[in-house]
Amino acid sequence: MEVMDLQQWHQEAKKRLHKIGQEHLLRFWDELNDIQKTDLLCQIDRLELERIPEWVDNYVHGEGTIEIPQDFEPAPYYPAQPPLERKEEYERAHIAGEKLLREGKVAGFVVAGGQGTRLGFDGPKGNFPISPIKKKTLFQIFAEGLLAARNRFQAEIPWYIMTSPLNNEETIELFEKNEYYGLPREDVLIFQQGTNPNFAFDGRIFLSGKHTIAKSPDGHGGSLKALYTSGAVSDMRDRGIEQISYWQVDNPLIHVMDPLFIGLHAQAESGMSSKTLKKSGPLEKVGNFCMVDGRITVIEYSDLPDEQAYRKKPDGSLVFELGSIAIHMISVAFVEKLNRHGFALPIHKAVKKIPYLDEEGNVIEPDKPSGVKLETFVFDALPMSKKSIILETIRSQEFAPVKNATGTDSAEVTHHMMIDRAADWLQRAGITVPRTKDGKPDCVIEIAPSFALYPDDVKSKIDQVPPILPGNWVYLA
Repeated sequence: MEVMDLQQWHQEAKKRLHKIGQEHLLRFWDELNDIQKTDLLCQIDRLELERIPEWVDNYVHGEGTIEIPQDFEPAPYYPAQPPLERKEEYERAHIAGEKLLREGKVAGFVVAGGQGTRLGFDGPKGNFPISPIKKKTLFQIFAEGLLAARNRFQAEIPWYIMTSPLNNEETIELFEKNEYYGLPREDVLIFQQGTNPNFAFDGRIFLSGKHTIAKSPDGHGGSLKALYTSGAVSDMRDRGIEQISYWQVDNPLIHVMDPLFIGLHAQAESGMSSKTLKKSGPLEKVGNFCMVDGRITVIEYSDLPDEQAYRKKPDGSLVFELGSIAIHMISVAFVEKLNRHGFALPIHKAVKKIPYLDEEGNVIEPDKPSGVKLETFVFDALPMSKKSIILETIRSQEFAPVKNATGTDSAEVTHHMMIDRAADWLQRAGITVPRTKDGKPDCVIEIAPSFALYPDDVKSKIDQVPPILPGNWVYLA
């Protein structure tokens, strides 16, 4: 780029920024070299400048709250165990799901933009070692699950991985170093989620450096935008993919491909469906599945009034007992619909401690909230789907998120849950597992997806399981 072109570009950007009161982004222009100037102008061009005034009015100066519905009821769902009168429906759905898998019409999609900071781990969370014996990482566990599903259904199952600017390069390096964990390179597609600028309370966009705009990932809802803008949806169309199995990177118990869930979702012609589990208590910090105007909707735990949270049925169970756990089936057509006329999900305001550059060019690390981040939530797409189903899953079988270094949702808790599930699968097959006095496995067991993808797989491999004695470490692959 010639100097005159850079000057013209600068003048055009200055005019556009002046119109929306953001010309301070060019404050340090004269201190930058040409490469830095070009980088800054590229960042400005990527901002959705036409939307900035609306965002400032609604989410920085305004409350930016999304209205909580006044009238809502519990959402209907498919129980984990089919009632007798619905057994045939479940069987048909399972067959339909397996058929879609064999036809290569289902893809895996993991949201993996997070770092392992809260775990005391340096690097992408997907690289956190979590399995009890082999210390397999989250990425490896998912990859082995997909590989086992590919072998079982004799079909290609592409895997789409959404990273963030924080960990994209490192994630790509991990996959290359580990030779894509045994999956074909061409069937693993890694792309970044989008970002939104961070705002000061006066509405100005923060700088994080003299030529760097302060930005944050646009929330897990941004995954449905990134699928579209990255070209992933176009790739899915080329491959004949119709349905997407969505999960988040911190849950090693996930069934990456669940034929029943796939089939129920597809037979209902649902745009987006969800798995749920029974909440552990009225105030568990998960979203609540509700029906609002005939559409499935998630109301956040912080927004559900206590009198509703504590409501009970005649049998003593909670009225609003279904918790949202970020496991979904999503049709490719629905993702396209959400993006066809600009991304449709509503924006949420989050007041945070945001580092920024002051007027003198000093980096400020605030000790209290300093500004506003804007993000979207994936479950806000649910009411935009005319049809949607909810399938119950069992916490001990499919939900053990690893989020914290200690305590609730820690690696230690997840380890125990992985061992407990493995012991349960063996006992279902008639294999004796030694137990302590309090009923916990008195051994350490790890089952690789190549040995058993689903609980019933163990029954055909009983002869491959050695006798298990107290204190044994048993790895089955």
